[in-house]
Amino acid sequence: MKTPALLAVCPRSLTAAVLTVLVSASGVAGAQVTSSSAQQQTTANQIPLSGRTSQAGSVTSTQQAVPGTTTSVNTINPAVQVAGPYTGSTASTDAMPFSGKLSFGEAIRRGLGYNLAGVGLTAAVRQTQGQARAVRSALLPNFNGSLSETVQQTNLQALGVRFSSPIPGFTFPTVVGPFNFFDLRARLSQTVVDVTALNNYRSATQTERATALFLRDAKDLIVLAVGGAYLQAIAARARLDSARAQLDTANALYAQTLAQRKVGLVAQVDVDRSEVQVLTQKQRIASLGNDLAKQKINLARMTGLPPNDRYEITDDVPFEPGAAVSADDAVEEAFRGRSDLKAAEAQVRAAERIAAAARAERLPSVALNGDYGVIGTNPANSHGTFSVAGTLRIPIWQGGRAEGDIEQAGAAVSQRRAELEDQKAEIESEVRKAYLDLEAAATQVEVAKRNIQVSQETLDLTRQRFEAGVADNVEVVQAQESLASANLDYINSVFAHNLAKLSLARSVGNSEENLPRFLKLR
Repeated sequence: MKTPALLAVCPRSLTAAVLTVLVSASGVAGAQVTSSSAQQQTTANQIPLSGRTSQAGSVTSTQQAVPGTTTSVNTINPAVQVAGPYTGSTASTDAMPFSGKLSFGEAIRRGLGYNLAGVGLTAAVRQTQGQARAVRSALLPNFNGSLSETVQQTNLQALGVRFSSPIPGFTFPTVVGPFNFFDLRARLSQTVVDVTALNNYRSATQTERATALFLRDAKDLIVLAVGGAYLQAIAARARLDSARAQLDTANALYAQTLAQRKVGLVAQVDVDRSEVQVLTQKQRIASLGNDLAKQKINLARMTGLPPNDRYEITDDVPFEPGAAVSADDAVEEAFRGRSDLKAAEAQVRAAERIAAAARAERLPSVALNGDYGVIGTNPANSHGTFSVAGTLRIPIWQGGRAEGDIEQAGAAVSQRRAELEDQKAEIESEVRKAYLDLEAAATQVEVAKRNIQVSQETLDLTRQRFEAGVADNVEVVQAQESLASANLDYINSVFAHNLAKLSLARSVGNSEENLPRFLKLR
């Protein structure tokens, strides 16, 4: 049986209308049951205005200038600032047994595998993959099956059906039934042409790609966070070792002063001054030991280790000159390799696809629906039926919804493009700042080295003068403090230089692969 083409104007509401052309065909063997419905309009997906989120956490390295309040020559204060999920992790010791000794490379591997930021973004990638598949389903065939058993009794009089009989005394029954039938049916629906759905899927794939690139960028940040924390722990350990060496010197001076006091060569005030110096060094050791323990706990939290300081840091990162690459070359390499820049570009493409999907809401769409099944009072007494319907949907007027979607999508495109330009400028500024920090720290290291030599020589000469009795131990204490400050300056400068190289590795992208180029371990 063929049905003619049907033209109908079908209002969605009082303010929306579409023109639908429905062409259908149905075939019947025995009883016939057919049904069809107009194709639902596909609308453009909406994305957030900005592709950035404040909930993602951050990792930054800083070298702030500080005024000189002591005789210290150090004028920069390096630090790694870690916020959000980068400070945490999931347990790594089950999959990676821990020996109690943590190398720099092992710390990086544990961080890449178990840091909470990486774990969260890995889940986000899976989520966007699922979203892309869900959006793609609008373009692929949808196949469903159903089985129904119906028992029905109908009151014709209640439905307004009236029968008049020409035979006197005979009346038609007003209640029909009960009767029953079953229906076993398979249904297939397929979108043939829907530009809006196609662009929605293309946008979803770009969003999926952007999320995967953000995961790669997060791994670069994890390298910076974990590597910076490891360098901080190395610096804290070096400060503690320096303080212990200064305590040995203070104890030796105190013993010498006490011996001279017993023979009447010095006054009691010199003994007290030496003892104060010993106590000061002990307090300093207690403070520095506490700082080292906290740094190790922070490092353990980032790498999935138990949150305690009961492990040993095995590697040292000595001073080495910076990598032989110019700032301009590093900027170009960063533009090619930074995953966050590629992610921003993917977000622009995703927003452009959404804008195209919004514009396509004004275009016609074509869909195909069909079903086949058997219907009857029982399986033994059943007949096959089928229906096939092709629907052409032509939007006429939808109350300004398409215009509203286009305006929203256009705003998102403008914002994403602005963020892309800002991302390029931010990357270049990060690279050039890392170079400035590298040069400043290298200068500080050279000055600190010479300051240690001069301070050590001053301390030796002052002690000789004290032993000869031509000076009191005030000058010796001052020389000790100068040497302690010089040692701290050197430790801080080496830390700042290594942190600048680590920041440079992050700035050019692909930190895990590029790290050996910039940072030499021992």
